[in-house]
Amino acid sequence: MGFIELALIGIGLAMDAFAVSICKGLASPSRDMRTALILAASFGFFQGLMPVIGYFLGASFSTFIEPVDHWIAFVLLVLIGAKMVYDAIRGDDEGEGCDSRTSVKEIIMLSIATSIDALAIGISFALLSVDIVQAALTIGIITFALSFIGFWIGHAFGARFEKGALIFGGIVLILIGLKILFEHLGFLSL
Repeated sequence: MGFIELALIGIGLAMDAFAVSICKGLASPSRDMRTALILAASFGFFQGLMPVIGYFLGASFSTFIEPVDHWIAFVLLVLIGAKMVYDAIRGDDEGEGCDSRTSVKEIIMLSIATSIDALAIGISFALLSVDIVQAALTIGIITFALSFIGFWIGHAFGARFEKGALIFGGIVLILIGLKILFEHLGFLSL
């Protein structure tokens, strides 16, 4: 898996954190650089950590799963992506994380909640023999950057972009899942 694919996965995974960051920026009464940095750092750290945990879980079961690894990666990516699109369209997550509280406990809980999908992606990475250090750093840095930007977008423009960001992220994950499946089935030779 190349850097561009990892970056696209990172962008897709970061959309939940981006949306919550927009909400936090919207609720922030002032331009608070400290809150923006802490929020982005927490989201980036957990988004980078979860694939590593998933990778080691997946690696320990790889001999049993290897014959169907491309199907598992496809299903996980499509399910995660479809859920993101569904939740955005349905509006289930509206208002989640959109209050102005910024306690450490709340930021950690939001960070874990927005990075659970990355755990499943880490399992896929183990099955696909992806360089987990490069993947985790790429995902973590992208999430940090998008969360930081999201906070300021939220502060400046409100929650107009939240739904679109989740839909975009979901579609990216679905397309990468399809690409992995088509490559393993021999339909694509990239």
